Amino acid sequence: MKVADIMSRNVVSVDQREPVTAAARLMKRHNLGALPVCDDEGRLRGLVTDRDIVTRCVAMDYDPTDTMLREIMTRGITTCCPEDGAESTAERMGREQIRRLPVTQDGKLVGMVSLGDIARRGRLSMEAASALTDISANIRRG
Repeated sequence: MKVADIMSRNVVSVDQREPVTAAARLMKRHNLGALPVCDDEGRLRGLVTDRDIVTRCVAMDYDPTDTMLREIMTRGITTCCPEDGAESTAERMGREQIRRLPVTQDGKLVGMVSLGDIARRGRLSMEAASALTDISANIRRG
């Protein structure tokens, strides 16, 4: 099974020149914890998380209406391709402790794959399932 078979294709993304408030509103509206940040051509430039907003904007006393996403986003993020195997992607996510992974083709964002996508739709070996369990074990429930 390939990543293309299980990834979410309708991905909400945001332009790197938008203010932090735009990302926060999109996250609230769509109940998301992370948004891919793209340029005008749809090329993935980074990822902004709710944690990025808090630690790199609010905690630094930056004005979220004047601070652009390119200033606070996480760069150099791990990605995968639609042709990658779902099982090897799951193992990689486990090794790197990643819960969601942008899917790119020729540098352009084409989807997202999450732990939930893999758990619901992927048919995994014991090794891949174990990798995902390792990530989930780090999530504490209150």
